[in-house]
Amino acid sequence: MVDIGSKITQGEWSSNDLFKSLVPSLATAFLLLLFTTAAWRRYLSPLSDLPGPFWASITRLWHVKVIIFGDQNVQLSRLHEKHGHFIRMAPNEVSVTHPDAVKKILQQPMKKGMFYNISAIPDWRYQTPMSSLEPKDKIERSKAFASGYAQSNVIKYEDAINPLIEKLGNWMDHYARSGEAMELDKYLIYTSFDVVGEVLFSRPFGFIEKGEDLGNSIAKNLAQEAIGTPVAQFRWAQLLLGNPLVTYLGLSPGSMLMDTAMVALNERQKNPDARFDVVAHWFRYLQQHPDRTTLRNVQAQTTTNVAAGSDTVACGLQSVIYHMTRNPGTWEKARAEIKKAQREGQCLGKIISLEDAQQLPYIQACIKEGLRIHSPVPMGLQRVAPKGGVTIGDRTFPEGTTLSVNPWVLHHSTELWGGDADEWKPERWLGDDTTVLEKNWIPFGAGWMGCPGQHVARMELLKICSTIIRDYDLKFADPSKEWKWKAYFTMVPDSWPVLVSKKK
Repeated sequence: MVDIGSKITQGEWSSNDLFKSLVPSLATAFLLLLFTTAAWRRYLSPLSDLPGPFWASITRLWHVKVIIFGDQNVQLSRLHEKHGHFIRMAPNEVSVTHPDAVKKILQQPMKKGMFYNISAIPDWRYQTPMSSLEPKDKIERSKAFASGYAQSNVIKYEDAINPLIEKLGNWMDHYARSGEAMELDKYLIYTSFDVVGEVLFSRPFGFIEKGEDLGNSIAKNLAQEAIGTPVAQFRWAQLLLGNPLVTYLGLSPGSMLMDTAMVALNERQKNPDARFDVVAHWFRYLQQHPDRTTLRNVQAQTTTNVAAGSDTVACGLQSVIYHMTRNPGTWEKARAEIKKAQREGQCLGKIISLEDAQQLPYIQACIKEGLRIHSPVPMGLQRVAPKGGVTIGDRTFPEGTTLSVNPWVLHHSTELWGGDADEWKPERWLGDDTTVLEKNWIPFGAGWMGCPGQHVARMELLKICSTIIRDYDLKFADPSKEWKWKAYFTMVPDSWPVLVSKKK
């Protein structure tokens, strides 16, 4: 038998010989570690009895796969309908659709899951309320930005966004005259991005004015979602692609989005005609409380808003208009509601006002249904079980378990919404008691992580949808084709060209 130690001492072995001798042992040890970890996760974990895909119990790569394919929402929804309230979607993550999910998970002060770290864009130095995992940290950071989102201030932005909606109408008039099919999905995205620019910086980006994706900014944002959502599933990957060095080299996926946001922010600071917009509220807080927030926090929040405030609203607008066009009876009922309001002296302005739109219950029901049936966020909202665990129904989940409530999946639960959960039915919101529906309707999240920009989003949805319904008739260019979409962190619908005609 060869004595390796003596061979090395006598100088008869080179370092290359030593390496070759150790490789089989190291490889064996590594494979044994992988096998042991996989076996423990699959058969010995406290979650081992839960249903779910076999590979999901061993590795997070199953979830990454369905994210890349863009149908994580559908896959999880099918699994829940087959197996019930709890699905093991990763070694330590459980998707939950129990009727108590919102109350027991989202409305409790539980730490957020690791996924949210990715919202520090472009790297960990740029922290926001969304990227803050601890409830106390999130609430403290939110104080710097709360006033800009207050409903009393959001109402003041209405006159500023009306011209953008008019520009959308101008493009629809153009296509009505030409008879060409209109890619309305793109124009709704242009409008939502420009509304964010107007509300944040007192200046739109110019997308709806030009009718195009200037500088491919929107395409870059989509690319960031396609890359960032899978990356976010692994902390090591987050740190690899989201660190100061990668940012400095311009290689971070988030750098593209931040560049767009920072150009707008810098121009805003030079604009003498700017209103007291959302950013003004933030800078005032920074000036008054430099010990509580930093310029970098403001920059980070700006970047997050440009992305989240545009993608989600654009998806909501598309869902409402698409499904109402797919169900023309709905459009006719909504139009009749507006006509009735006009006879009473409402909805007469060139752009329907927020005040008037809030008096249209059927259109509000259509918007709610649009946000339900095609939720803008198809990603699970993660919370981590605290000390002592969490009991939901007859199941207790131990401390450290990641519990995930997916808005899209919850909104398609037949247990919560009935056998017609997959059907477009605005009338469900007009019943005598919609308390249970409201409790499980979470397009804007719930609890301490509710979307801060939802007042702006609701205003956009009400004004744009009601104005389009009043002024235009839409038909699909090819009724046999349904739209396409990808489910990353947010929904990204596309490909539903329409023929536009002006209402006479």
